[in-house]
Amino acid sequence: MATIRDVAREAGVSIATVSRVYNQTSLVSEPTVLHVRAVAARMDYWPNGAARSLITNRTNALGVLLPDLYGEFFSEVIRGIDLAARREKYQVLVSSSHSDTEALVAAVRSMRGRIDGLVAMAPDAHSAAAIRGFTRNFPVVLLEPGLEVGECGAISLDNYSGALEMGRHLLGLGHRGIATIRGPLGNVDAEERLRGFLAAFEEAEVPFNESLVIQGDFTESSGFLCAELLLKHRPRPTAVFAANDCMAIGLISALRDAGLRVPQDLAVTGFDDIAIAHYMSPPLTTVRVDAYELGDRAVRQLVPLARGTKGAQCTHEIVPTSLVVRASCGSNQVRSAEAARRRPGGRVMGGEASADIPDAGPREMPS
Repeated sequence: MATIRDVAREAGVSIATVSRVYNQTSLVSEPTVLHVRAVAARMDYWPNGAARSLITNRTNALGVLLPDLYGEFFSEVIRGIDLAARREKYQVLVSSSHSDTEALVAAVRSMRGRIDGLVAMAPDAHSAAAIRGFTRNFPVVLLEPGLEVGECGAISLDNYSGALEMGRHLLGLGHRGIATIRGPLGNVDAEERLRGFLAAFEEAEVPFNESLVIQGDFTESSGFLCAELLLKHRPRPTAVFAANDCMAIGLISALRDAGLRVPQDLAVTGFDDIAIAHYMSPPLTTVRVDAYELGDRAVRQLVPLARGTKGAQCTHEIVPTSLVVRASCGSNQVRSAEAARRRPGGRVMGGEASADIPDAGPREMPS
């Protein structure tokens, strides 16, 4: 197997020059870089990453820890992280903790010594506190940690404002018996979405029936099972806000099995705007979350910290959300937009006129 000495001799340069090429310093000219890499490729040489990390005290790898790796939301977060990391010449080690603090700590410990920094989604206060203990080993950027982030960087979704807007929208349509399927107890996203939704009732001075808060767990199956409780409730609600799209999709499926129509018999809305939401029948009214940007921002904040860049510091960034009105809520906005689509000059976005609806077109497909 070729060594760095072999490459240096064949390329006619010093060992130090070959080392600088692979350490990506600015001390080597572009022609020399191309020449050395071409020689190395011909000789099937690649530097020993473990040995190099001992010298540089850098692994050029970032750890990613998420509660789960299943579903469109997490795949978009990972895509944002991966593409941003590749731009910065970092590799990514991905693991899941399945929302268990003990498993989360074990996963982080297994990465210690193999990564320069960590992006982690801490679904509750206990797991966030546990992850903060690792900041003495490497910088950490938390996804959805709540406001108290301590020594960690943080990227949060504006869950509260998104749910508040959805509550305002449904109340504005005249609904008063509105149920909500909440996410898991103790989950930061779930708590903020419930808080924002209930704030819309307080703002409008409309009483809220607490028996219409149904427990879910962010899965399609929990949304499906919640349908039975909602249909047994008297009086039956006229609208439902599910705390994520997966539960909304499960609910719509159960309602269809029960012979009910959405939105004529029951309006249904969600949160996240996963790709399938646009193609549901009817298309799902939801709150758009840019999961890709969540991952991208996390890496952009983490890399300067991992490199020890002068002036780099932990900050708390908030990714905004936006209401997307489609047919599942029965809004007149959709009917107005359909009329605009049929008129000359009506602009169509993803099959819907955009006159009264935020851009609901399909997103960039994963690469």
